[in-house]
Amino acid sequence: MSFRFSSRFWFWFLLLSSFSCLAETSPSLPEVVVTATRSAQTVDDALASVTVITREDIDNSQALTLPEVLRSVPGLDLTTQGGYGKVTSVFLRGTESDHVLVLIDGVKVGSATAGTTAFEHLPLSQIERIEIVRGPRSSLYGSEAIGGVIQIFTRQGKGKKPRVELSAGMGEDSTYEFTAGVSGSIKDNWYSFYANNLQTDGFNACKGNTSGGCFTVEPDADGYKNTSYGINLGHRFENNLTLEANAMRANANNEYDSSGANQADIVQQVIGLKADYLLNQSWQMSLNLGNSRDELENFGHNTTASFFNTKRSTASFQTNFLYSEANSLIVGYDYLLDEVDSSTKFAQTSRNNHGIFLEFQSQFGQTDLIIGLRQDDNEQFGKHSTGNIALGYAVNPQTRVFISYGTAFKAPTFNDLYWPSSAFFSGNPNLNPEESESIEIGLKGKQADYRWSLNAYRTTINQMISYQTDPVTFKGTMVNIDKAKIKGIDAALNWRQAGFEFNLTGSWLKPEDDTTGKLLPRRAEKTLNIELAERKGAGRLGISWLIQSHRYDDAANKQRLSGYGILNLTADYYFNKNWFMRTRLENALDKEYETVRFYNTQRRFWFVSLHYLY
Repeated sequence: MSFRFSSRFWFWFLLLSSFSCLAETSPSLPEVVVTATRSAQTVDDALASVTVITREDIDNSQALTLPEVLRSVPGLDLTTQGGYGKVTSVFLRGTESDHVLVLIDGVKVGSATAGTTAFEHLPLSQIERIEIVRGPRSSLYGSEAIGGVIQIFTRQGKGKKPRVELSAGMGEDSTYEFTAGVSGSIKDNWYSFYANNLQTDGFNACKGNTSGGCFTVEPDADGYKNTSYGINLGHRFENNLTLEANAMRANANNEYDSSGANQADIVQQVIGLKADYLLNQSWQMSLNLGNSRDELENFGHNTTASFFNTKRSTASFQTNFLYSEANSLIVGYDYLLDEVDSSTKFAQTSRNNHGIFLEFQSQFGQTDLIIGLRQDDNEQFGKHSTGNIALGYAVNPQTRVFISYGTAFKAPTFNDLYWPSSAFFSGNPNLNPEESESIEIGLKGKQADYRWSLNAYRTTINQMISYQTDPVTFKGTMVNIDKAKIKGIDAALNWRQAGFEFNLTGSWLKPEDDTTGKLLPRRAEKTLNIELAERKGAGRLGISWLIQSHRYDDAANKQRLSGYGILNLTADYYFNKNWFMRTRLENALDKEYETVRFYNTQRRFWFVSLHYLY
């Protein structure tokens, strides 16, 4: 069974959105975000498409992993090559999976060799909130922010009394999860400590085919284990100085199907130190130091083990000047050092990047203006400049419209540049960065019980890096030849009243290869997510339905993957103020579908957990 979206359906969906739609946050208290401008502002004031996922949202979803939470974000699509712990790719507004910048507490993460972030291994239990900004942000953050930015904030202590959390759960495929944590604050100090273990026997990740997918037939269950720890400590001094330190580490083991190595040990680690100093009401400075590690070792089938270890060291200094209530200026400097240690011998194993940026924000009457500029100086490809401008207008106190334009770029990865030459492939050290231009028009509003937004955008990506084979030698290399044009619409609605909650998000996009006119692979053109929940007395019941249209697994658009709809059910019940139980039924209709050709996805899955909160 495939799902088709008629033009009439989308007409009524967008019409509904324009009159009564979206909320990406709770209507009661406006969410404050920092990712869109690197300064604090509410979602209502942001001249960008922003989604905030709170800890309450994460708990209500009853998800076990980060990708499960992200799949309801408008404009975001993801694919997976199997169950828990298997390779997951995130596409933001139709751009490539390495066109999204990922930060954890302000520290850049991801693999410098592959160019992507291993979302599947980042522990959800350690996350307090997530901010997703859709659209280019290279003028603030540099490379990778073509499709947008996803910033993850880890758990932070608050409240005078210590908060103790314990939970244990079990489910389908011998899946088990255990979590323990304590957090709180003492006068001007705050703290949090969390630990989690997730393990599952899993299911057969690859259907088995010697001509595609995993290129082997290995019909076994592919298990996964992930043990994570997190700590956050902070202190506020009397002289308006605040210091905060945080660390998060996940150690994972993943089984997969392959004719070669079929098992991997993974480490995801982030360490950060942040200092904020308020000189006066008009001048604030901040310093953020960080180090992230992405480590992967593949082994099994009596093969020689291979490893790819990335270390990223970052330093950011930023100063905010508030000239008046209506005018402010942000000036900053970013430093990034990428280092690679690998069993594959790269021609270069490190490179640095220096970036300077400024952003001017102004408000006059009902109009808001933002102008940003940045220049990056990369050790490998030299200097690169980006910019953005956004103009917003308050139609009335409840409704705002904005238009924005921005440029962005993506630096080539170590694999693209320095992969050692062999008989069939070699890297290309002469590659240039990928470049993009985007324009967006947005409309957002709020009422007492609901919030809504509607956004239309167009992105052009030039000098896209792709694989090319020499017709004579049949040797392949990476070259800057491709060009893509992406246009789309995303909308969302959130309504809450008297214990009821209704969330609606939808996306339509046309991601095309400008040379061939074909759709870029593995992106669904249409997505609709519907969530309805009621909290009554000691219990809460929830139902959600994720619907996606077909997608193609290849650039030639010959390998079509059918659309699908996934129905999920959740329930929780509080026995008293300290003890409660949660139950979840994923893919309740047992739908069989693929997001990557030849790879299985989760069929019907149940999970039950018991929680203690003090």
